[in-house]
Amino acid sequence: VQLQAYGGGLVEPGGSLSLSCAASGRISSISGMNWYRQAPGKQRELVAGISRYGSTNYADSVKGRFTISRDNAKNTVYLQMNSLKPEDTAVYYCNAAVRSSGGYSYNDYWGRGTLVTVSS
Repeated sequence: VQLQAYGGGLVEPGGSLSLSCAASGRISSISGMNWYRQAPGKQRELVAGISRYGSTNYADSVKGRFTISRDNAKNTVYLQMNSLKPEDTAVYYCNAAVRSSGGYSYNDYWGRGTLVTVSS
């Protein structure tokens, strides 16, 4: 199972950016899918999460600005980021709990990070 993140880049303050992360491989089922971020010199933090059935949760710092969504048919999670601030600058990582084909339990998988830089 692999998670591949797309998107990221440089955006001015107040701008928008969209991230996506697709899971591939021998997948039977995906439970929760999440976006984390890690800014320079800081610990990795949870940005947003979404359950298989669409329940979402957000870090207080991004509520009202970021929206997480998923397409279960495509095994993909998205993060729409609006009104970006310089403090949103970080490497963003996707994470998912995946049950592989033939497996009985869910395991955590991580995608490689994608850099988001908010700067003028």
